[in-house]
Amino acid sequence: MLMRVVTNDFCIPDFQRFASVIEELYHVCQENEGGKLASYIPQLERVDPSLWGVAVCTVDGQRLSIGDSSHNFTLQSSSKPLTYALALTELGPEVVHQYVGYEPSGLAFNQIILNPQKRPHNPLINAGALAICSILQPHLSPPERFRYVENKFSQLAGGQTLGFNNAVFLSERASADRNFAIAYYMQENRCFPEQTNLRDLVDFYLQICSIEGNCDAVAVMASSLANGGINPLTGARLLSAGAARDTLSVMHSCGMYDYSGQFAFKVGLPCKSGVSGVILAVVPNLMGIALYSPLIDRHGNSVRGVQFCQDLVQRFIFHHYESQLHTDKKFDPRKPRDAYRTDAIASLLFAAENNDLATLRRSYISGVDFTSVDYDGRTGLHVAASSGALDAVRFIIEVGGVNPNPVDRWGHTPLTDAKHFNHTAVVEYLEQ
Repeated sequence: MLMRVVTNDFCIPDFQRFASVIEELYHVCQENEGGKLASYIPQLERVDPSLWGVAVCTVDGQRLSIGDSSHNFTLQSSSKPLTYALALTELGPEVVHQYVGYEPSGLAFNQIILNPQKRPHNPLINAGALAICSILQPHLSPPERFRYVENKFSQLAGGQTLGFNNAVFLSERASADRNFAIAYYMQENRCFPEQTNLRDLVDFYLQICSIEGNCDAVAVMASSLANGGINPLTGARLLSAGAARDTLSVMHSCGMYDYSGQFAFKVGLPCKSGVSGVILAVVPNLMGIALYSPLIDRHGNSVRGVQFCQDLVQRFIFHHYESQLHTDKKFDPRKPRDAYRTDAIASLLFAAENNDLATLRRSYISGVDFTSVDYDGRTGLHVAASSGALDAVRFIIEVGGVNPNPVDRWGHTPLTDAKHFNHTAVVEYLEQ
């Protein structure tokens, strides 16, 4: 780690620049006072609506916390991808997907419905989460099962201590009729292992939802998923690589309740929200992000959190389908600050040498400076003239507007280079 610090060998080399943009987005979203507190869980309705926290943890341990990032909240449905990943790691996808599917339902998260195979559509709706809970360590006693999940979550958070909000648990259990209805419907359709105790199962599910963490902890959990199941702080493999991949796939298509399709289109990142106001977001192979604001929209998603994610992909090349080659006004924080200029110059010189007009046109449209030079002070015009690339020479001068007589550090001009290599056509053009 010390050597990485000395050489700045991090996945986000210019972390200060990245952090400044995140802070800017934080303050912009703070102005958004839309949404309402979750009303169907009495304890959540009493939360301070002004709370707003953001935390980031990269896959190599760079961290950033802003605002109310240390304020505790219950994980609620943001726990569902974690339990799904645990089940995949322990049992494998063949066993897990005998109990739950992996496609969007297109319906509300608490609908009493199964897919044509008589299974919940995916593990991120209530029915799917109940199915996952039914196969997680079923041989353990109820207290041991909860302790097992709590320990696993703590490990995913890098060893940070997580809490349990008993008031929220009791509040949810007192109004759990819908979840019991889902459970009984699933039992009727043989969705659970034999001998499953429905009351214990629903309690187990609600207990997991009532585990407390903060943005700092959830960001590390998200980063563990981004890092293929390896915790970025401890280096321990906690989830199989396949489990992390499959979990992110389901989060991308199903993670934002019945807003998932629009969110996937606009943001293009795997995320999972909870009605407490948390959003667990992942930029695969780069970072985990935790967002918390208790004001939620009609879908159950944090209003500020959704805006933050949308603004994030407008500033960074993070959208899953974003082109990393042809973008305007965005930058990739994975690249050093000088990388864009270096890549542009290299592309320009290579295109000039190979008489590649298509690449030269793209470079020109992208705003590349055609007067840029390499370490010897040679421009693209020098390179084109030395190679006899007449079309490139004409394009650089006539379209790029470059001075036809730049001098490199050896005192050579494009004309002298063309003469040296006997490129007669280029010499005649440059002497005009």
